[in-house]
Amino acid sequence: MADPIHWLEVSLTTSGELAEAVAEVFSRFVSNGVVVESETVFNQAEQEAQPTGNMRVFGYLPFDDTIEERKNALEEALWHLSFIKELPTPTFTPIQEQNWMTAWRDHYQPIQVGQRLLILPAWMDAQPGETRHIVRIDPAQAFGTGTHPSTQLCLLAVEKLTRQGQNVIDLGCGSGILAIAALRFGAQYALAIDIDELSVQATLQNAALNGVLDKVDIRQGSLRQVLDNQFLINQAPLVLVNILAPVIINLFKEGLAELVVPGGKMVLAGILENQADLVMAAARANGLKFEERLQQDDWVGLIFTK
Repeated sequence: MADPIHWLEVSLTTSGELAEAVAEVFSRFVSNGVVVESETVFNQAEQEAQPTGNMRVFGYLPFDDTIEERKNALEEALWHLSFIKELPTPTFTPIQEQNWMTAWRDHYQPIQVGQRLLILPAWMDAQPGETRHIVRIDPAQAFGTGTHPSTQLCLLAVEKLTRQGQNVIDLGCGSGILAIAALRFGAQYALAIDIDELSVQATLQNAALNGVLDKVDIRQGSLRQVLDNQFLINQAPLVLVNILAPVIINLFKEGLAELVVPGGKMVLAGILENQADLVMAAARANGLKFEERLQQDDWVGLIFTK
């Protein structure tokens, strides 16, 4: 007799522009987090997977007495979202309990970022002789697993900008992946802060996985609390802000630029291509000098110097 169905996977592939909005809708209904990952195709000539420019958003609905109600409510929410821009129909796939962890973990494979970084799922060992810096991430909450273009752009900037022995501030830390990567590249100390309690918990778990709990101050709090000296540091030579463009612009009004020491660098991401000019204007208006633009698909990362 077949095992009973315990989960219903819901999946939708869309453009990078709409992926965040779809993920927000999914998050209202699914359990164990929402995943956003780049869709790839295998290039036979290059013998490697290459991004298509689309993003796959997926999560899991518990198969209980509320399944039909949740499924209908999710479909209705997506229908409303489709008035902004047309969306494909979501795919629903039954998952048996014995296949649950396999189905969940199959989506997470090692991710090479830049020249020197490897993101590994928590349960996977590195290959013998691996020379890249390893960051282990438990993607159960999917706050930042290294698959999203914004996260990868920030990681590229972290590899390029981190200096031995410096402090780092990761504002809106999500999973803590950026702060942990900076420590791997030689940062001495990181402040990882987020307003969301679940993000703080995820960062604590990932910092423990990577053995860096003694080098990172993980706090639930706001930009204002940092600036008010409520934590061990309130400025750093490298500040990482991977949130969303409208939030970044509002944070500049609250003093975001004050986090960077004179001569320091600020990395801004979570920015769609058509929002980049607005973020750049806000940064310049607050005394930051534009240095470099990074882009992957529809997503942009911006590097500034104070």
